[in-house]
Amino acid sequence: MTDLAPLRRALLSVSNKTGLIDLAKALAERGVELLSTGGSAKAIRDAGLEVRDVADVTGFPEMMDGRVKTLHPVVHGGLLARRDLEGHVDAMVEHNIGAIDMLVVNLYPFEETVAKGADFNTCIENIDIGGPAMIRSAAKNHAFVTVVTDVEDYAAILAELDANDGHTTLALRQRLAQTAYARTAAYDTAVSTWMAGAIGQDKPRRRSFSGTFKQTMRYGENSHQSAAFYTDGTGRPGVATAVQHQGKELSYNNINDTDAAFELVAEFDLADGPAVAIIKHANPCGVARGTTLLDAYKNAFDCDRTSAFGGIVALNQPLDEDTAKAIVEIFTEVVIAPGASDAAKAIFAAKKNLRLLTTDGLPDVKAPITTYRQVAGGMLVQDKDTGYVGLDDLKVVTKLAPTDAQMTDLLFAWKVAKHVKSNAIVYVKDKATVGVGAGQMSRLDSALIAAKKAERMAEAMGLPAPLTQGSAVASDAFFPFADGLMEAAAAGATCVIQPGGSMRDDEVIAAADEAGIAMVFTGMRHFRH
Repeated sequence: MTDLAPLRRALLSVSNKTGLIDLAKALAERGVELLSTGGSAKAIRDAGLEVRDVADVTGFPEMMDGRVKTLHPVVHGGLLARRDLEGHVDAMVEHNIGAIDMLVVNLYPFEETVAKGADFNTCIENIDIGGPAMIRSAAKNHAFVTVVTDVEDYAAILAELDANDGHTTLALRQRLAQTAYARTAAYDTAVSTWMAGAIGQDKPRRRSFSGTFKQTMRYGENSHQSAAFYTDGTGRPGVATAVQHQGKELSYNNINDTDAAFELVAEFDLADGPAVAIIKHANPCGVARGTTLLDAYKNAFDCDRTSAFGGIVALNQPLDEDTAKAIVEIFTEVVIAPGASDAAKAIFAAKKNLRLLTTDGLPDVKAPITTYRQVAGGMLVQDKDTGYVGLDDLKVVTKLAPTDAQMTDLLFAWKVAKHVKSNAIVYVKDKATVGVGAGQMSRLDSALIAAKKAERMAEAMGLPAPLTQGSAVASDAFFPFADGLMEAAAAGATCVIQPGGSMRDDEVIAAADEAGIAMVFTGMRHFRH
């Protein structure tokens, strides 16, 4: 396999014409013969450059509305022929096939067409056939052919041609070939995923996944683990699409926790007022609403001031100056919000390690999304938990019914519990969490831990009693026994929201009645593992 490969002839056929003319001019100046098709050929010709139409080379016109134009032996022979095999060279001479040393192709905008909500037939017509076929041919023959599928590679290729007297190196061609195969794989993934949905196949026999590299992580969850960050192209507002205004590079754990924080705070509609979520190790340590963003932050912070140190803060509205001043009073890793005022940015600028991310909005927590989790030898695929429970969905099961104010806190607690690792117990009072128990092996332990945290905060704040007194409590799944419920009652909870569905529901309901607690069932659980 040769290292340096000459570039004498290039085929350029692109849907995205960004940088096309500059590239074509640069190649022409280096004496490269240009071949092209359709709109690309016209654009190059209109720029005053000499270019041959592929139809002139193949002897066949473009036909069938452009479906057939490059699917021809003269094209694929020019891409696939090995220059070091006599039989291949002889076949080229016999059939008048000229070598194509570079292929520049980007594909029909299928993903963009789907994103615009185009109908089935329009999406079908935007499935590229000739492009992927040529890309695969050129990539296979990367020993001799340079294949280019990304606009961002144009400059590097020209620099290499200058450095190597009109040749490309094997290392570059190998890298570009891998990128090319990844691009066609991602393209086919987009097509197959769309088609599965379009024809109602929610569990297709074969499924593929793809992503686009965004950045290298310094390390993964721990320093001995290698990691990188890839985007999925959906454009969902969040950490993948956010603009980072300051601070050092995000770590693997930062990204994971920031995503958890922003998805949680998005549960609270901006129309209902400001909301703040503080996350530590993917679990909320404080969530609250307020009349102002500053009030919401202070109330969230007071749930667990200890855990908030070094945490992630997510806001459901743009960061303002007063809230920024409060946030910088303690060490905070990341703040993410749908915008930030100039005054807030100026305050953060003094904290060089504090990352500020802004997005173009909040994620739609009700939008259907597919999630993936790798296991040994396979992949678990499921719909994202977009389950929603409103006031009309609740069933009062105790003799005592919750008051309107209690119902508000119960629904608030339920939204938070959805984002707490199971087993989850969440105490809420006046639209603010006052105790969170997460990730325990028993529901009783989660209730105990949450109550203990509330006691510790009351002592630290000089309060006469924990804020769990008079609180609402949410359990992400049913109480299998009455002990967890009674622990919540002992902590001062006066009302409970839980899915119901246990064999011992009657026993739990009776215990609630005896304790004078109001309880509602949702009929839906929110396990989060």
